[in-house]
Amino acid sequence: MKIIAGNWKMNGSRAKLGEMLSALRVVKTENRVILCVPFTMLGVDGGWVGIGAQDVSSHQNGAYTGEVSATMLAEARAKYVIVGHSERRMYHDETNDIVRAKAQMAIEQGITPIICVGETMDEKRSGKTMDVIESGVRESVPADVHDGIIIAYEPRWAIGAGITPTAQEIADAHRVIAETLSYMGLAGTPILYGASVNAGNVADIVAIKNVDGVLVGGASLKPQDFIPIIESAK
Repeated sequence: MKIIAGNWKMNGSRAKLGEMLSALRVVKTENRVILCVPFTMLGVDGGWVGIGAQDVSSHQNGAYTGEVSATMLAEARAKYVIVGHSERRMYHDETNDIVRAKAQMAIEQGITPIICVGETMDEKRSGKTMDVIESGVRESVPADVHDGIIIAYEPRWAIGAGITPTAQEIADAHRVIAETLSYMGLAGTPILYGASVNAGNVADIVAIKNVDGVLVGGASLKPQDFIPIIESAK
């Protein structure tokens, strides 16, 4: 069983989500499928598909205009939430400390955080990839967590660039994440790969050791693109 998570980013509509869920209803798979959608699309019954959000506030409540708390997400029936996505880190200057606080808020409300870690192109060129990944896991995962989280490795230099790292690069990164999680007492935590995933490469990616699934961007927006990924990942 693999985890296939779609991140719709700032795309779609409630009508498009309805069309996707209708198409997924007849798909036969043992994989766990998740769709992380904009806040306005939460509250729908996903059936066997888990519905999640793409961000959550690091605060419980208060004068934080425009933010959405984990309690609010729970009321909207979100089961998952992405935290620390590369675009949040890049455009909103989110640090590991902020990501950890957001993940903690989600866990307290029974929501599974999908915690993203990964290196930039500058960090890759400087030979800091493994250090960045290890510190990302150590510093972004809340203390005293025993289960109920998912880690997603995003090579930030590949996001949106149509570039896929080599199988060895993916294997090395996932090995470091798995070893770090094991040291933290979190062995067995699912680790997803996310960057330029499509139906043509997903089977090879999920066959790599320590890859427990994928976090899919643009290819998760249309049933004709997303369903082949779900069916090809075994």
